[in-house]
Amino acid sequence: MVIISDQAKEKLISLMDKDKEGLKYVRVGVTSGGCSGLSYNLDFDAKILSTDKVFEHNEITLLVDEKSYLYLVGTTLNYSGGLNGKGFVFENPNASRTCGCGESFAL
Repeated sequence: MVIISDQAKEKLISLMDKDKEGLKYVRVGVTSGGCSGLSYNLDFDAKILSTDKVFEHNEITLLVDEKSYLYLVGTTLNYSGGLNGKGFVFENPNASRTCGCGESFAL
C-alpha cells in the first residue's frame, strides 16, 4: 500500500477540485529513467484499468499498476510546499539510493 500524508491529501484534493474533466483517481507508478535508474510518476485518471491495484488511504483512491506496486510497497507520498518546498515527495523505504532532487531512485 502507498500511504498518503495529510499534506499530500490536501494538495491532491485541491488539484482534483480544480479539474473540469472528472478525474477522480490518483495514479502512482514507476518507470525506467532518471539519475538513479527509476523515476516516480504521479498523475490523475478517470478510469480504473483491469491491471491496476486499487487502494484507498486518507480519502484518496490510488491506482498502481502491478509492476510499479512491487517498487512502491510501504511508500509514503508527502507534500512539501512553501518557498523551500519540493512539491510531492515519495518517501520509499525500498530505495537503496535516491538522486539529489528526490525524483528518482534505485533498489
